[in-house]
Amino acid sequence: MALETSADSPAPLRSISLALQGWIGKLGAVWVEAEVVQPKLSGNTYYLTLRDLAATMSISAIAFRAVVESSASPITDGTRVIVHAKPEFYSPNGRLSLKLLEIRPTGEGELLAQLERRRQLLAAEGLFEARWKRPLPVLPTAIGLVTGKGSAAERDVIQNVRDRWPGATLEVRHALMQGSQSATAVIAALRELDAAAHVDVIVIARGGGALEDLLPFSDEALVRAVYAATTPVVSAIGHEPDVPLLDLVADLRASTPTDAAKRVVPHVGDELAGLAAARERARQAVAAQVHRELAGLAALRSRPVLRSPSAFVDSQQDLVLAQRERARRAMGSRLDRAHDEIGHHLARVRALSPLATMRRGYAVALDPAGHAVTSIEPLAAGDELVLHLTDGRATVRVTELQEHPHE
Repeated sequence: MALETSADSPAPLRSISLALQGWIGKLGAVWVEAEVVQPKLSGNTYYLTLRDLAATMSISAIAFRAVVESSASPITDGTRVIVHAKPEFYSPNGRLSLKLLEIRPTGEGELLAQLERRRQLLAAEGLFEARWKRPLPVLPTAIGLVTGKGSAAERDVIQNVRDRWPGATLEVRHALMQGSQSATAVIAALRELDAAAHVDVIVIARGGGALEDLLPFSDEALVRAVYAATTPVVSAIGHEPDVPLLDLVADLRASTPTDAAKRVVPHVGDELAGLAAARERARQAVAAQVHRELAGLAALRSRPVLRSPSAFVDSQQDLVLAQRERARRAMGSRLDRAHDEIGHHLARVRALSPLATMRRGYAVALDPAGHAVTSIEPLAAGDELVLHLTDGRATVRVTELQEHPHE
């Protein structure tokens, strides 16, 4: 209902504001296509501007943080979106805005959202985990290359491989690198090269392009084929802003086809320089070892025992002779002392011997039974006695017995 007002009967501003609030509120929630401009987060609320895709026209919008961050792809400045919004008029300051209830990326944003959902599903299966990544060979026997026929990517890879390692062998398989049939063609070429026993690494190369052009390299079938390959795979799509899923599942991601060539073969100049440096280090190590051994040998040779080997024997021989002479002198002295001691003992024995006594004029008398006679008591005149003298014995007869007088 229109308000009835006149110059004589004007309506209060609050009435106009409340009327506008009511009329706008009756519009209800609407779906709107627009472009996001300068989204800013404050607390738990996003403040942004929605700009028309064709006309120079925009309107402020607000949304809870959960609404914006629930989007399948990030909502950034310039993102094209479709929003479910409810118009709101804030009467205290007359501000018109849209309260966003739901936000969906569209166009390129929708593609990114789809790719993100696919990435999350494949990641949940573990296809992108680092533990499945295979190392590239140091010097491959043959390099498989999947690329477009006559493309700049093909020329870049081949030229750089030849420049870095002239003897490298390349097995090239051409495939569509864009369009609906591209993923199927790339899978077929990949499987053919993977089955070749002499191919040690496979490079899938394309020289960048728009997001839509690179969709085949995020194809789920291609991702699974690369994951199942037994040969290491290098992704060289050359699209830095966005990451095709091929980059995530490949064993190595190269930023460009040229970078891929640098990754799969070493530079012959660098290798020759490294070999020369290694040989020089080995030469220096051997020379140092020889020098140490010569110094050790010289030190050993400088020792007296090796400088004059007979000197040690001679000194030991002199020592043996001296010891032997000392032993001989000690033994002679010991024998002399023993000889003198025996002489002394012999003299004492001889002095105590009955024979020595008999030599002084004494004799030993024995009765016929062989008993020594030391007294005249058992004797009688006419008994025979045997006298032992120094040089023999004599038999005598007792003719007279005479007792010595006692003192």
